Amino acid sequence: MTEVGAAARPTSDSPRTGRAQTGWGVLAVVCGALFLEGIDIAMLNVAVPAIAQDIGLATADAHWVISAYVLAYGGFMIFGGRTADLLGRRRTFLVALAVFVAFSGLGGFADDAWVLIVARFVTGATAGFMTPAGFSLLTTSFPEGPLRDRALAIYGAIGAGGFTLGVVAGGFLTEAGWRWVFFAPVLVGAVLWVAGRAIIRADAALALPRRGFDLGGAITLTSAMVALIYGVVAIGEGRHVTAGIASFVAAAVLIALFVAIERRVADPLLRLAVLREGLLVRSSAAGLLFIGAFFAFQFLITLYLQEYRGWSPIATGLVFAVMGADMILAPLFTHRLVKRFGNAPVMVAGLLAGTVSFALVLRLDETWGYLDLLPSLLLVAVMFALVYGPLAAAATAGLDEAEHGVAGGVVYTAFQFGAALGVSVATIVLVEGQAGAADLSDYQRALLVPAIGAALALALGISTWVRGRRAGSIQVAS
Repeated sequence: MTEVGAAARPTSDSPRTGRAQTGWGVLAVVCGALFLEGIDIAMLNVAVPAIAQDIGLATADAHWVISAYVLAYGGFMIFGGRTADLLGRRRTFLVALAVFVAFSGLGGFADDAWVLIVARFVTGATAGFMTPAGFSLLTTSFPEGPLRDRALAIYGAIGAGGFTLGVVAGGFLTEAGWRWVFFAPVLVGAVLWVAGRAIIRADAALALPRRGFDLGGAITLTSAMVALIYGVVAIGEGRHVTAGIASFVAAAVLIALFVAIERRVADPLLRLAVLREGLLVRSSAAGLLFIGAFFAFQFLITLYLQEYRGWSPIATGLVFAVMGADMILAPLFTHRLVKRFGNAPVMVAGLLAGTVSFALVLRLDETWGYLDLLPSLLLVAVMFALVYGPLAAAATAGLDEAEHGVAGGVVYTAFQFGAALGVSVATIVLVEGQAGAADLSDYQRALLVPAIGAALALALGISTWVRGRRAGSIQVAS
């Protein structure tokens, strides 16, 4: 049987073994980049109060240090993925990584709030190019099957580890000085850029657009994604509900324009038919809910420990450190489970672990500490180990390699939108009906958000599994 997307290989006669050997070096670089992006935003979650106090950023506006990054990251993701597919994955990845490093350094030197927020927006935009480019570098460096499944399991574990261990690193770096939260990624990113330039092979002949780049589609879709995520952030903030609703309306109009453009151009930014192929949309929707539930959980538990219980940033970060166990679990077990049961069943098992984890926290009371949270934290590690890689593999299954960049953009856009949505909904529920500091009942009510989100992700994961089995049965029958 001919391998899907074989024409996109660096050389047409490369044996699978040679391709995989090169792939392990690529895996190390792109995992490092994904880990860098994960710790970048996680460290900022801890450092924002210190940053706001030092540069005179109002408490009510401090969240824009994070929100500016999320807006650009989610907004540019699909555009970045298509750019990688058309202009070269290696080139897109290395250029984006260089700009990411430069503007992270600028953020560390910032003394004015506007400089910092602009730097965070540009950093997020470059991450929107770097992530799908790295993802497609990975999927096209391994043949579809056990090797790719194993690589994606490792990739997912490292990415999730960035989210969890970044909180720990952020606590320590903030104690040393918040500017190190920006300077540390500069050092790591510079090493990754040098390694990537040496390891990642030059792109094959590029499938450049026949009639020019789809600039109209890029502008309308990117603007729509930015408007959509801004609407979620604004409504979650509670002070700009009208602006949030207006952003949703603008996003709807822009998406309608985007669809009209894509139906007419010869080389669309996003071939609309790809959304009907394979399991891309269902997997991405499950990813949106899964990431949203996790970010809501981490946000609420961080507030509970720091604001309600009075714990320090370092102590709070160390609580979450155990979730980094997914970086051990995934490389050891996930690919073996996928080989035996398939991506969708393993993903469903991980979503079940997450649902149980967040349900356990609904018993939260005013005395809870590390040991009380430990079962949920360990189950979160299991969730990430079993979901992140298999979900990405399921999303790209059956798609041509020439579209893996844009497919990665769809998946990671869903992740970013889920993160913004989860935190915003959790904030709305937490502050509902209370004027002062949140009390225990507020936290108990708000923790329903991650529990419900995980349950919905589980239901969608089961639906994805069933659809995949039906599609497989039809192919066998035909």
